[in-house]
Amino acid sequence: MDNFKVIVFIMAILISLMAVADKRTLPYPILLMAAGLIIGFIPVLPDLALDPDVVFLIILPPLLYDAASKTSWHEFRTSIRPISTLAITLVFFTTFAVAAAAYYLIPGFTWPLAFILGAIVSPPDAVAATGIIKGLGLNKQVITILEGESLVNDASALIAYRYAVAAVTTGSFVLWKAGLQFLFVAGAGILVGVVIGYLFVLAHKKIQNNSVVETSLTLLSPFVSYLAAEELHVSGILAVVSAGLIISWRSPEVFSFQTRMRTRVVWDTLVFLLHGFVFILIGLQVPSIIRGLGNYPFLEILGYGLLISLVTIIVRIIWVFAGAYWNNIFKKKSGSGQSVSGNDDQTWKNVLIVAWTGTRGVISLATALAIPLTLQDGSAFPKRNSIIFLAFVVIFVTLVVQGLSLPLLVRLLGIKSQNYPDREEKELQLYLANNTLQFLEHEFPVPLDVKLREQLKKKYEEMIKDLTREISIHKKATRENEDSPVIPTDPIVNAQLEIKKFQRDLLIKLHKEGEFSDDALRQVERKMDVDELKLNLQLPKEEQQGTTI
Repeated sequence: MDNFKVIVFIMAILISLMAVADKRTLPYPILLMAAGLIIGFIPVLPDLALDPDVVFLIILPPLLYDAASKTSWHEFRTSIRPISTLAITLVFFTTFAVAAAAYYLIPGFTWPLAFILGAIVSPPDAVAATGIIKGLGLNKQVITILEGESLVNDASALIAYRYAVAAVTTGSFVLWKAGLQFLFVAGAGILVGVVIGYLFVLAHKKIQNNSVVETSLTLLSPFVSYLAAEELHVSGILAVVSAGLIISWRSPEVFSFQTRMRTRVVWDTLVFLLHGFVFILIGLQVPSIIRGLGNYPFLEILGYGLLISLVTIIVRIIWVFAGAYWNNIFKKKSGSGQSVSGNDDQTWKNVLIVAWTGTRGVISLATALAIPLTLQDGSAFPKRNSIIFLAFVVIFVTLVVQGLSLPLLVRLLGIKSQNYPDREEKELQLYLANNTLQFLEHEFPVPLDVKLREQLKKKYEEMIKDLTREISIHKKATRENEDSPVIPTDPIVNAQLEIKKFQRDLLIKLHKEGEFSDDALRQVERKMDVDELKLNLQLPKEEQQGTTI
């Protein structure tokens, strides 16, 4: 009961922080972790231990699934080479580099213990990465690479971690067996996810006009994917990611508009709560981690933690730049491929962004806390508390130092987004409008009155004219390297919003007076909500209502 009260208290703090920090300049993972640190040192609150099983089973699957479902399969596939390089080879390279640093520089660390620490801190975290890079206007391919890496790399790190722990507890380790096991666990995990994903796609196809059931299925799918894979002793993380990619890829075919609207609201709320809860929990662990160090000199182990953090950051920078250099040489020899940014002058800047964005998070902390308490002979697991503390220092340093400096780095480099979502959206609308006009003129299957046909044609002709004008404005601004001018809001939209506001006030008055049934009021209110949503989407983005973290 005490822990439940603490959880409710944490949720209240989370919601309050995000309500008052809507226009924050501080990345929300850092803000929430700092709040967790402060809360953790309040004496009257009991310790809230982070159970690794809870993280791996309850928190991680929906967060990974949501990130995967928002990742374009086509963009992911296009960037699969840099993603796999970062998510597999860089993870193992970081594991070896950190292990070597720990073995040679930290007294008492054996090779197996050093490899455990290396495996724990090697993978950047999907939750942390998404929170840090959101809203920075980075190049689309850079975002795809960063998010794709943090989705896939956990499997590599967890496999290295399991073998390192096994080496400590049993005293044996065979490299070639570990390599084969990695290939099997990763490949089978992806296969399980693909199968589960297609099964859920079939289920969605069979269910029609029931958005509540379909939304519930989306909540179920990450847990089914994870549990099915873990039951078969393969990668549950890769199963969740591949299932999310499959369902996201097929969602335009199987989801109705009602399901999409309901699912978006449900998942935005769920992910908001889980994200916030995770980062507050990270901060909450600090007091118990420090107390677990016992008589170990605090400043000394803090220095080792900063050293391991420096190694982790430098290794990533060296690896990413070396890989980009090698890739450019290969492209020049083959005469194919495009740069990361699509602009050679911007390439090194985007490579630096990828190299610097290596924030660690909940995966590293949960993995550290999952270290067994004892060995097979019943003796205490050596250096367990020290490894946990060192992992936390790396998490804290990468989140705070890299998280706070990344927006500044983007500004100093003068990186301007080469993605123009507004223009792309207008071009898509223009494509649809042109084809709709052709459909009305030549292929419409139902006989139409001449007057009605002309009315519809006129509507789409005016739409095509307006869209063409707006796209030309965007293109001109791009050529001049200026921000696109803000298109003023249509006065009729403002007028309609004012009318909706009056009608909503009137509806509230009728609700209080009780002259109409609640059923009728809710139906009318639902229609007004949809109308207001449509009007809100016509406003410039900075004027639209509703924000998410």
